[in-house]
Order: sequence, then C-alpha cells, then structure tokens
Amino acid sequence: MMGVQVSSGRDETAPREVPERDVLTIHMKDYFQGAPLCDRVPRRYWPRLESRIEQTTAEVLDQLDRHDHKATFFVLGWTADLVPDIVAEVARRGHEVASMGYHHYATQRMSPDEFRQDIARSKRALERASGRAVLGYRTPYGWLSKRQRWAFDILADEGFAYDSSICPVGFGHWNSKHLVPFQHDVQSGQLWELPICSQSLFGFRLPISGGNYLRQLPEPLFHRYVERWRARRKQPWMLYFTLWEIDPNQPRFDVLPRIEKLRQYRNLDVMSARIANFLEQHKFGTAADYLNLVPSPVTATEPVAVSASIKTQDNVALETVDRLPVTIVVPCYNEEGGLGFLANTLDSFAADHEKTLDVSYVLVDDGSTDATAERMSEIFGRRTNTRIVRHEANRGVAAAMMTGIKAATTDIVAVIDSDCSYDPAHLGAMIPLIADGADAVTVSPYHRDGAVMNVPGWRLVLSRGLSALYRRALKTKLATYTACVRVYRRSAVADINLRNNGFLGVAEIVAVLDARSKRIVEVPAVLEARLIGHSKMKIMRTIAGHLRLLFELAVLQRHRSKRDVPGQ
Repeated sequence: MMGVQVSSGRDETAPREVPERDVLTIHMKDYFQGAPLCDRVPRRYWPRLESRIEQTTAEVLDQLDRHDHKATFFVLGWTADLVPDIVAEVARRGHEVASMGYHHYATQRMSPDEFRQDIARSKRALERASGRAVLGYRTPYGWLSKRQRWAFDILADEGFAYDSSICPVGFGHWNSKHLVPFQHDVQSGQLWELPICSQSLFGFRLPISGGNYLRQLPEPLFHRYVERWRARRKQPWMLYFTLWEIDPNQPRFDVLPRIEKLRQYRNLDVMSARIANFLEQHKFGTAADYLNLVPSPVTATEPVAVSASIKTQDNVALETVDRLPVTIVVPCYNEEGGLGFLANTLDSFAADHEKTLDVSYVLVDDGSTDATAERMSEIFGRRTNTRIVRHEANRGVAAAMMTGIKAATTDIVAVIDSDCSYDPAHLGAMIPLIADGADAVTVSPYHRDGAVMNVPGWRLVLSRGLSALYRRALKTKLATYTACVRVYRRSAVADINLRNNGFLGVAEIVAVLDARSKRIVEVPAVLEARLIGHSKMKIMRTIAGHLRLLFELAVLQRHRSKRDVPGQ
C-alpha cells in the first residue's frame, strides 16, 4: 500500500474549515468515453478512434496557468498507458493526478474482486506516468449508492486516501450528513469522501457541481445556487467538468438514440465559456490540497504496458517475399469526421497481417461536399502505399467501388465501408478464399454464425426482405446480397459496366457474377451500427431500385427458362 504524506497545519487529520480555494476536478476523458457511448462503442475500438485528449488537456492546462488555478485530474489508467507524457505534464504543472479506474467500467457493474483489480491496475499506471502517489478516486460514470459501500473498504485497502463518487441527488438517496466532506468507516483506517455539491429544489436535490448539469441547465440558475452554497457553508464548492465537453468540434456518433445525442452533444459550443466564467470568478485548488494531503513521489519500476498501440503504414519497408498482394478499396462520401477512425482501423488490420499480406489502398472520394478531400490528403497523402482518386461529382457508392477496383494493381481486391460497420478484421478470413479459387467473397450477418449489434430494426427488415427476394431470382444462394464488404478477384469484376451506381449496384455486381456462373462464397460477419457520421442511403429510392432490379432479373430468368424448353 502506498504511503501518504500529510502536510503540516493546524489539524493534520482534517481539511481546513474555511477553505482558501474552492475545489476544481477535471475528468480527463476523450469524446468516445462519454457515458452515453459506454455501451455503444466497443472498447476494442478505442485505439482506432482519433484521440483528442492531448489537445484538449494542453488547452485546459494553459487556461489554468493563466488564472493561477490548480485542479485534480481524474484520469483513466488506460489513458495513462496510451499518452503518459500528457499525464506527466499535468503533474509537472502542479496539478493532482487521481484515478477513474482503468477501463471505464462502472463500479456498479463490477464484483468486489473486479473492482479491486481495476483500481489497482489504474493506480500503477497513473503513478508510473505521473511519478506521484495517487490518492483519490472517482467512479468513471454512474455515482455510487449505498449498495456500493463495499467499494470504500477496497479503496482504503489499495492505498487511496479519499473518494469523490457520491452525488446526493434526487429524493433521500444520501442523508444530510453526506452533503459535505465526511469520513467513511472502513476496516483499514480512514477514507475521506468529497461528495458532489447539491442544492435542494422543492425537496429534490439538484447537483450544482457542473458536468452535464451545468451544460444542460440555464447558466443563471446554476450561478444562483452556487452563490447560495458558498454563502451558507464553510466547505468549499466543487466544480467539475469533462474535457470532451469543451470540444465542440469532436466527431459525432450516429449510433446514439436522439435523447442520448442531446445528452452528449447539446451545448458543447457554450460549455467552454461557462467554465471560463467560473474560472474568472473563483480561485480553485486540488482535492488533495483541501484535505491537506501531499502525494509522495514514487519510482516506477515496472515496464510500461501500452494497452492501445497502433502500428502505422507510413513508408514502412517490409519483406514482401511470400506475402499475398492485396488492395483495399474504400469509397468515401462526406466522411470528414470518420477518416481518423478509418485510418487507425486500416493500420490495425495491416499490422495484424504484416507477415502474410502486402497491403495497399485506393481511397475514392466520391465528390464529397465537406472537407473529406482535404482531410483525406492530410491523413493519407504521404503514404507510399495509398492512392487517392476523386470523382468530381457524387456518382454513388457502387461507382466509387468500381473506380477503386479498376485503379487497383493487384488481382485480389477488397472493398470495405468507410464507416467500418463491418470490422475490416473480417478480411483476414475472406482473402484466403480468393487465393483458394473463389471469384468473390462476401459477408453476412444473417449467416448462422453471424450477428448484428445496435442496428436499427427497419434496416434489418429491409435487408432480410430484399435478400429473400434475391434468393428466388438468382442461382447463387446467399444470406445477404447487399453487403458492401467483399473481396473480389479483380479479373472477374473489372469489366463490369454497372447500370446502377448507388447502393443498388452492390447487389447488381452479385447478379452479374451469378449470370457469369462465377463462384461466390459467403462468410459470417458481425454488422454493427456505424459509429461516426450518418448513412447516405435514400431509403425509398433504394427500395424502389431493388424492386426494379428484381423484376428485371425475374424477366431475364423467365426468358432463359423458355429457351431451355424444347420447341420454344
């Protein structure tokens, strides 16, 4: 257990009765770690998402320096392992580094053993990065209730001096003695609690410490209750906010329901100004300062365990002997916000298969009207294994796919969605099937071993219904005919002249290959709701197009049947 040095003063076991400063706590979390996204963005995708944590942290540190404030930064251990330098910079500038656990798991969903392992791992990571003992903890999301009292014993056992995970909100959740700093009764000693400040409104306790409440509620109401708190109590008022809340330019996730989008994105453009108002009107210090705690220096002895490293493909010279040449084609239309995620996802796939695949890329900008072209050039322009092709006007996803296939220089060509709603990792199982003689390999979430995650029901009904109709019209029997993620033998498809350039053309390619008696193989896959941006599909137009194509196929099949009947 890490020792705690207690600073000298009038009372070395308790905080000052009349604080010189209020307490500022900052949640050092990235935009994809907000509470509404916890159950919708798989943690395995975190390394692929374009992090903005270093940028926002640096901006806040400079702002705190200008106002002579100190703050407690609650940081995930995962973040400390990913970007240890910025965590070290927080400590170097005199701020406190405290824990929010390692992987952003809600304490309420963990067993006591899981909780102990999580906070111990986080503590090691944070102390490794900051060089200072970690004394404080706050649950990453969802405040602690009386049912989680067991967590306080574990925190004290693991060397924490205080917790700040109680929010007396609502009706009678915690009683009046829990409204201000107090000590928990724990088996191994003392554990201070710094609860979130709250104010009664018609018997309902309303949090007045900041965060989502400050962002959503009228600012004058918040200021009025803060002043009431400071006039009536000797204890400090506590302000908290999360770094992604002051970043209005963050990528937006389409996977969220409407109410959760409001929770995640509403008033991001005004939050920075609201925080600045409080920074100008108050003086802030750290939670440890208020409790008269001095984090002692620690010496890191264990190696850094980077939990989220990504290998890039920028000008990497690799041995190409016995590696299969593959081109990955990515059609893009108005995907400015998602290109960082795409780049990291492609790099992750290439790194996982660097010994077996020689991967190159063709990115097709299908006449985007946003900043996709500029962003694409910024991220991919210097890569020697990447070619960027641009349509002057939007022609449709199938046309962009065919442009990329024709621009490829390898016979094996993979096509993926730019939104990565099908994980490109599926290509690892698909590509060898082309090498074994298939002409096309497609994915299906409706395969007996496939799955669907967070996809709207209407989309599944549409896809399943169309696939059932295509099975009746075509010789090749597949579970899904509309998936864009496929691997082709280039020689089998490069000469196809599509009549339908949009989403309908994806099914038309299968129909042409079926008419040519080409071998099409289907593999199971997991279809997930796209994370960033929104679908470009025009629903009614797409349905009408598919029905028209199915009618044409039925007529063609009837004519072929008549030719096969003697005497016809």
